[in-house]
Amino acid sequence: MSIDFTKSEDGLVPAIIQDADTRNVLMLGYMNQEAVSKTLESRKVTFFSRSKQRLWTKGEESGNFLNLVSLKMDCDQDALLIKVNPEGPTCHTGSDTCWNEDNSSNENFLSKLESVIASRKADMENQQSYVASLFRDGINKIAQKVGEEAVETIIEAKDENEELFLNESADLLFHYLILLQAKGYRLEDVVKVLQSRH
Repeated sequence: MSIDFTKSEDGLVPAIIQDADTRNVLMLGYMNQEAVSKTLESRKVTFFSRSKQRLWTKGEESGNFLNLVSLKMDCDQDALLIKVNPEGPTCHTGSDTCWNEDNSSNENFLSKLESVIASRKADMENQQSYVASLFRDGINKIAQKVGEEAVETIIEAKDENEELFLNESADLLFHYLILLQAKGYRLEDVVKVLQSRH
């Protein structure tokens, strides 16, 4: 990795820290060659502190480490995008991010779930999972399950039990994601249709 540290007088490059799961930007720091090397070696993100004029591993005092997932350069080789799994809040104020934003994303969990479903489909003959068995049973069985879950969701919507309604809603969404992949699509394809109608 040939990062160009010569473009700034102090030999530092900006490092954008992004949560690998939620994709939210957590903070901005600066790194020199030694900080990059230590980050890669320890798998804990280490910066060069401009105020303390020394290396500083995020979390060394608070315990809120930034565990390295990946490190990439930009096209000019003078800025870094570092994806992490944070342990606790990132900002020294106690906030999730240095912009005082909540670091959560339910949408990204759906992407992960779709990836799991895709892997079950790709290896359905060797998988013993429920999802693989549905793919083996074929489109009719999957469509039938979506219909059953839709009916159960409607029934629970008419009752007062919030927990049962949410559970049936989760079952419906789960089976719908399976149906989409059985047809060769993902949730993003449906989102594109919705966006085109907006």
